[in-house]
This record gives sequence, C-alpha cells and structure tokens, in this order.
Amino acid sequence: MSDRLTTRRTLLCAAGAVAATGLSGLIVPARAQGLAPTPTMRGGANNYRPGAPVVNRIGGGGFWMTGTVRRAGDGAPLAGQRIQIWAHTTEGQERDPQSHGATLTDADGVFRLEMPQIIPAFGQAHGHLAYDSGDFQTVFLRPVMASASDTSLSADFVLQPA
Repeated sequence: MSDRLTTRRTLLCAAGAVAATGLSGLIVPARAQGLAPTPTMRGGANNYRPGAPVVNRIGGGGFWMTGTVRRAGDGAPLAGQRIQIWAHTTEGQERDPQSHGATLTDADGVFRLEMPQIIPAFGQAHGHLAYDSGDFQTVFLRPVMASASDTSLSADFVLQPA
C-alpha cells in the first residue's frame, strides 16, 4: 500500500509543479533577465554643475572615487563615458566650483579620480556622481561612505540608452 501512495503522491507533486511553473519551464531553458539600469538617487543632483571640466585630479588629492559604467541589458562596459564627481571635502564644499571635476571611463568602463578627503556634510560623508552626456539617460548617484575615515568610495552605473 505504501508503494501505491508514494506513486500517487509523486504523480500529484509532479502535476502540481507543472501547474505552478508551466510547461515552458520544462521545455525552454532559463534566460537571463538582463542587467537593470541604475535609478537616480534622491539628493544626487544637489549642487550639480553642468559641464564641469574633465580633470586629472580635484584639488590636492588623497581620496579615490572609483567605479564602473556598463550598458543596461547586456552589461557591456562603456568606454569614453564622462562621469562628473563632486563632494564636501577638506578643501571645499559641494557647491564650490573647485570641488567639481569629471573623468572618462577607460576601455573596460572603469573610472577613477583622485580628490581631497570627503568629510561629512549634514551628518553623512558622501560623494556625488553624475552621468549626463546624452547617449544614455542621466543618472545621479549619492553614495554614503561606511566611515568618514575611508579613503575611497566606489559607485557603479548601469546606463539605459536615451
């Protein structure tokens, strides 16, 4: 009798699984959903300056802002993309022109810009970054540092074509 119940139970479980997932899940292999675009962060555009110049370094340096830029969907790295960076630092405030600069991504979609140490503003040590070049939708990021004594901060962009 237990063999009959096990067989009936197995059949019912299999039928329930097909009903829950559909037959297509058994015939068609799973597909990746793709890489979703990065949403703009609240407060990211504060003190943004359109057209900030591309620079080798902001101020005296000592702190590194890094990250990557990839295309939504396939995740391909995007070379030559302009990323603007600004923050409240030991050498100036977010609204000061000398606290703003931009850099370009390399062939692997990586950007890196040295700047003065970020310090807390309104209780949080944070940076501001923007992609605004026009080929893709504008994205503003405002990542918060884990500790005000950190000497680097990383932020990644996944961009949706405009």
